[in-house]
Amino acid sequence: MQLQVIQRILGLLLIVFSTTLLPPALISLLYNDGAWHTFIAAFLLLLTVGVVFWFPVKDYRKELRLRDGFLVVAMFWTVLGLAGALPLALASDPHLSLTDAVFESMSGLTTTGATVIVGLDTLPKSILFYRQELQWLGGMGIIVLAVAVLPMLGVGGMQLYRAETPGPMKDSKLTPRITETAKALWYIYLSLTIACAVAYFLAGMTAFDAICHSFSTVAIGGFSTHDASMGYFDSTAIEMIAVVFMLISGVNFALHYVAWRRRSLQTYRLDAEFRFYFGLLATVAIITSTALYYTDTYIDDEAFYKGLFQAVSIGTTTGFTTAEYYYWPPFIEILLLMSSFVGGCAGSTGGGMKAIRVLMLVKQGMREITRLIHPSAHIPVRVGGKTLSPRVVDAVWGFFALYVASFTFMYLALAATGLDLITSFSAVAACMNNLGPGLGGVGASFAELGDLAKWILCFAMVLGRLEIFTLLVLITPGFWRS
Repeated sequence: MQLQVIQRILGLLLIVFSTTLLPPALISLLYNDGAWHTFIAAFLLLLTVGVVFWFPVKDYRKELRLRDGFLVVAMFWTVLGLAGALPLALASDPHLSLTDAVFESMSGLTTTGATVIVGLDTLPKSILFYRQELQWLGGMGIIVLAVAVLPMLGVGGMQLYRAETPGPMKDSKLTPRITETAKALWYIYLSLTIACAVAYFLAGMTAFDAICHSFSTVAIGGFSTHDASMGYFDSTAIEMIAVVFMLISGVNFALHYVAWRRRSLQTYRLDAEFRFYFGLLATVAIITSTALYYTDTYIDDEAFYKGLFQAVSIGTTTGFTTAEYYYWPPFIEILLLMSSFVGGCAGSTGGGMKAIRVLMLVKQGMREITRLIHPSAHIPVRVGGKTLSPRVVDAVWGFFALYVASFTFMYLALAATGLDLITSFSAVAACMNNLGPGLGGVGASFAELGDLAKWILCFAMVLGRLEIFTLLVLITPGFWRS
């Protein structure tokens, strides 16, 4: 284990993260909300800690191994969650406990969107902006950003990239150099954010709301500057813009890059994961809208718009809402929540198990049924016309097994804190899938949960964001053997 290399990288990344506290300070000065000193104090503290970590080992450079990358990513997300909580804990409005501040920070950085804050409409603008900024940084991953803008990290960029980037198929680089790959992803991410902000502004949002909501839309985060979320604007145009950008952001960013390079939309049509992802969301949206109409929950085209928005928002694990869907007929509630288990595509900012994994599980299941009929047949698993290696299939089954086991453990742990079964199940699903809103007692917010439940859910958020393997690999004895 290259502990000095890890210390150096953590110091550099903390220094980088400390600079993200300066924009909220400027927003505070611009709107004169009095919170600027909170962000400056947090900035100076984090900068100092980062320098203390980095300076003693600034000249220490050795090859970064893959397992070092896993440790850096896992440690940094833990440290970053605590560091990001500083301004929220120091602020007088909102006045959050340490547990609540860490929960809100973790929820932002992991793009979960679960909140413990009630009364968003009256908060200082700088605090609102900071929450949205946390989601935007967490969307593509602060580690990938650091690899893109900090060539001084030296060798080992690919190890960090593999450990951070979600999805089962992430070993292939878009460009020959890892820094160029990370930059390409961030250029796409930034371009989508700007386009989304402009579209929101033209549709009627204020400039502040447009920028803030573009951050959480492209990040598939779900934080809003209003308690009513997207329902605050009461605008079909804004809702449909959100639907478009949520759909785009839930797609593999590598696919966006290839489509842009080839100047062809055929890239999407030919991609098996994209077809599965889009088809599943379309099916859920149709079922939801039809059910809302025939149960008289909404009438006329309102059933379509409400159903479409919630189906895409929850299915992509964004978590925006335009209605209190947790009061809808139980069938629709469960359908929407279950769709979040699939989530977005691999290599997207979405959460969940990822569409490609679910597609592989379906293909594998169909193969086993066929084997019952033809026991001697050699039947490969194919996705998009390509035969998958047994190693990839095994990895997906391993992921699924760990996912179910982890989910069950945290579900039982939450139930043990005294929560009812619906609240416990949906809270774990909402946090582990990085969705945000749940059902029952966590439909509106997570403010009423006890501190122990919130810490369990913080672990669920990080576990889901790092896709289980990255975090759980650290507790295996073999990882620590030299």
